[in-house]
Amino acid sequence: MTRNRRLYVVLFSVALGEFMPALDGSITAMLLPEISRALHADVATIEWVNSLFVLVVSGVLLVFGRLGDLRGHKDVYLCGYVGFVATSVMCGLAPSAIWLIIFRALQAVTAAMLLANAMAIITALFPPTERGHALGMMSISVYLALSIGGPLGGLLASLFGWRSVFFINLPIGAVGIWLAHRLIPRDRPEGKVPRFDVLGGSLFFCGLFALLLALNQAYAWGWTSAPTLALIAGAVVLFGVFILVERRRPAPMLDLTLFQNRVFSGSVFAAMMNYGCNAAIFFVLPFYLVSGRNLSTAQGGLVLLCLPIVMMCIAPVAGTLSDRLGSRKPTVFGMAVLVIGLLLLSRVAQPIPLWQVALPLSLCGLGFASFISPNNSRLLGAAPSHRRGIATGVLAAARNTGFVLGIGIAGAVYTTVLHRTGPDTVPLAASVSLKTVALLAALAAITSWMEPEVPNERSRSASA
Repeated sequence: MTRNRRLYVVLFSVALGEFMPALDGSITAMLLPEISRALHADVATIEWVNSLFVLVVSGVLLVFGRLGDLRGHKDVYLCGYVGFVATSVMCGLAPSAIWLIIFRALQAVTAAMLLANAMAIITALFPPTERGHALGMMSISVYLALSIGGPLGGLLASLFGWRSVFFINLPIGAVGIWLAHRLIPRDRPEGKVPRFDVLGGSLFFCGLFALLLALNQAYAWGWTSAPTLALIAGAVVLFGVFILVERRRPAPMLDLTLFQNRVFSGSVFAAMMNYGCNAAIFFVLPFYLVSGRNLSTAQGGLVLLCLPIVMMCIAPVAGTLSDRLGSRKPTVFGMAVLVIGLLLLSRVAQPIPLWQVALPLSLCGLGFASFISPNNSRLLGAAPSHRRGIATGVLAAARNTGFVLGIGIAGAVYTTVLHRTGPDTVPLAASVSLKTVALLAALAAITSWMEPEVPNERSRSASA
């Protein structure tokens, strides 16, 4: 096998590892009502099937990113692959809702092992002149999972029952594990390996879990309720202790000096805002389409497909352009387009035809896709090679934090407007939420614009 072919087979294997968690999340979100009926669970209980998954995977991403740096990304990644397939079978065999929630939490741990090391493996294998293109190609798997998750889940559930949606990971995972085992080169560090920072990892997990739990439940409990404020205060204290501990460690779990790099810290913030906008759109638009426009769930899903389909088509192109032009221009362009798309989309308060919803959604997809691959390449390129695992973990944690933050902000604005104006003003509530989210996108655009340009490999070679 030629080197180029080998690289892209590895890319395919890693893409499968990104595909499975995204597919499971997309499918289970749609099938929660059916799972609730089958397992005789109330809505409040069954919601934890997905909520706990997001909370756990976010909390342990940095842990497994750091373990990848210390023990080798391939070893941690393969353990995640095998574990994800095994826990998928456990989810499919769950006898009750409580057991399903427990198995999904275990599945989240293995998913974090995959997500925290996937980009580090690709960044190490592909040269800088091809990194953006490779990351763009890998992101196709996530957008494809989001696109087909709903229809595929409905088809599998109707033919074989809801448990089959977890068993689908068996054949996919078997192919990915075999390819990863054979083709990903071992990267275990030589010499004396520092001890893993257990205290730092525990403090970070508890702090992030408390923060995300507060954001996740704030619109239900109330932003000023005692549980929400207590969790946020606890998270602040835990993060404060975490920073004090990490500054004194010779081998900290999270190298805080990474954030002294403007490119790295700015890219992390912009990524969090970007993913928050994505989550907010998928939270608000279904309410508008189904409750505000009286569309069926299937019709609303077809309208929403505009966004991931455009992202799937544009992401590889954006990654390739960032390899040639540098990453700053595509990221600023992407976030500026996203701001325009969100503002056009916020016109839903008026009676507009569906094509005037689909077109801004497609524009948002163009903005997301133009931003994500170049920004990921920029962030990972700013991290030293021996810190790429933890950098990938930081990026993945920013993504999940952004998701929860976006839903929390959009949900709070949406429910507040409905409470003040009445239940028949869904289009108005959706409009105000989207305008608020557009501010997050504008913040990310300004942050990306203010970051210094990092010369790409082609320009460095040319100047030399």
